[in-house]
Amino acid sequence: MKLLCGFGEQATYAGGFLSIGNFDGVHRGHQQMLSMLVAQAQESDAPAVVMTFEPHPISLLAPDRVPPRLTTLEHKAELLDECGVDVLIAYPTDRDLLNLTPDEFFEQIVLQEINACGLVEGPNFCFGKDRAGDIDRLRQLCDTAGLVLSIVDAVTEDAAIVSSSTIRAAIVDGRLADAVDMLGHLYQVTGMVEMGAGRGRSLGFPTANLTGVETMLPANGVYAGRVVLDGHPHAAAVHLGPNPTFAEDDQKLEVHVLDYQGDLYGQSLSVGLLAHVRDTMHFADVTALQSQLTKDIAVIRAICRERT
Repeated sequence: MKLLCGFGEQATYAGGFLSIGNFDGVHRGHQQMLSMLVAQAQESDAPAVVMTFEPHPISLLAPDRVPPRLTTLEHKAELLDECGVDVLIAYPTDRDLLNLTPDEFFEQIVLQEINACGLVEGPNFCFGKDRAGDIDRLRQLCDTAGLVLSIVDAVTEDAAIVSSSTIRAAIVDGRLADAVDMLGHLYQVTGMVEMGAGRGRSLGFPTANLTGVETMLPANGVYAGRVVLDGHPHAAAVHLGPNPTFAEDDQKLEVHVLDYQGDLYGQSLSVGLLAHVRDTMHFADVTALQSQLTKDIAVIRAICRERT
């Protein structure tokens, strides 16, 4: 897949089938849209094109209301590539773009720049200044221009619409298994491994301390995760939060990679979270903590075996 940070290589996307949106998380609802996008593009021997915005438009319009990210641009691109998308245009959001009326956006972006032959969107798609263009207006514009428009129904999970906002709600509550079900893939967090106090190693459970995570973090607790190192998957025990047993109040993200002995310091590490295991707890002594960690790892191994 070709990742473009704006327009400029028109030959790669001109005449393609197009989906426009933020695509944060590339969840099951997005995946259903993308499946139709790719199928229609292949049938017409045209590129499957996704246009998204970096940063999120809300960061310019209402910075205090910017939702936490579910995916970095790099991870979003990886997920879109797996869905079969040919070109991802990550357009640098600016005031000029946000001031385009729906009709101007359609004329300048969809027709003149991308020269799309068709669009695939969800039923709640909005576009143009103040999100004034809805799906009905898009249908009118496509009919006038002779473009094919396909509307893909929303995906539901337990009667709730699968959306980035419902996934964020599940993550902040620590309901990682629900979030993963809605995503259709593991929830990934990525950070740099920095030197910690070394207490985990002394306890027999060495941890990689992750910093600089750009995406949303779940509620405090212990989680089952998976890490791929040197091409091999490893189960991982992930702890987020303070360490009350040692009277430490700082929020930390610590990853114990099972069955791995290598040095991870100074590296970027991505962890796919599968499920919540338990809440953060205070233990009476180190022995009690070690006993619980042994139990946690047994549970995490079982979860990872079930979800290979």
